[in-house]
Amino acid sequence: MSDSYETFLTLLLKQLEVQDPTNPVDTTTFTTQIVQLSSLEQQMSTNDKLDELNSTVSELSSSTLGSGSSAISYYGKTVEAEGATTPLQDGEATWEYDMDTAASSVKLTITDSSGNTVYSDTSSSTAAGTHEVTWDGVGTDGQSYSSGTYTLSVTALDASGKAIDTTTRFKGTVTSVDSSSGTAVLSVGGVSVSADDVLSVS
Repeated sequence: MSDSYETFLTLLLKQLEVQDPTNPVDTTTFTTQIVQLSSLEQQMSTNDKLDELNSTVSELSSSTLGSGSSAISYYGKTVEAEGATTPLQDGEATWEYDMDTAASSVKLTITDSSGNTVYSDTSSSTAAGTHEVTWDGVGTDGQSYSSGTYTLSVTALDASGKAIDTTTRFKGTVTSVDSSSGTAVLSVGGVSVSADDVLSVS
C-alpha cells in the first residue's frame, strides 16, 4: 500500500507538471484524484495504528498472561491448583486429594494459619483415585470459623499401616490479580498462586 501511495502521488505531481496551461486537468477529475489519494493515505494511517495496537497487545500478553490466557480473566473465577492451603470463602474451604492405591484408613486434619488443629476426622473415601473434601468452617469442637486460610493434611495408611503417598490440590475464588513483577500472580483469598500453576478454571 505504501508503494501504491508513492506511485499515485508521483503520477499526480507529474500530471500537474506536464499539463497544458491552456487546457488544464478537469477540476472534477482532479478533485476525484485528490480524494482517492486522501483515502489511500487514511488507509495507511489506519494500518499503522492497527500494527501499534497489535504490538501493544502482544507486549501486555507476554507480561500478564498465564497458560496462554489473559490472567485478568481469572478474576472472580474458581481455580484449582496444587497445594494444601486455601481460604475459607463463603463459609467453605475445598480441596481434592489423590491416592494411587486404595487405603485402609484415611485421616483428614485441618489446621489454621498458626498451625493449630481446628478439625480432624476419618474419611470414608479410601479408594484409589481423586476425592473432594469440603469443610463448612465448623471445627471439631463446634466452633465456627468465618475467615482465614486453612491447610489440609491427609494421612492415608494401607492394611499394614504403611503410609500411602497423596497429592493435594485446593480450590478457591480469585480475589485479585497482580502482574507488576512481570509474572501474573493470582490471590485466592490471600493465598498466592502463579497463573501458570493453575490446573483448571470454572
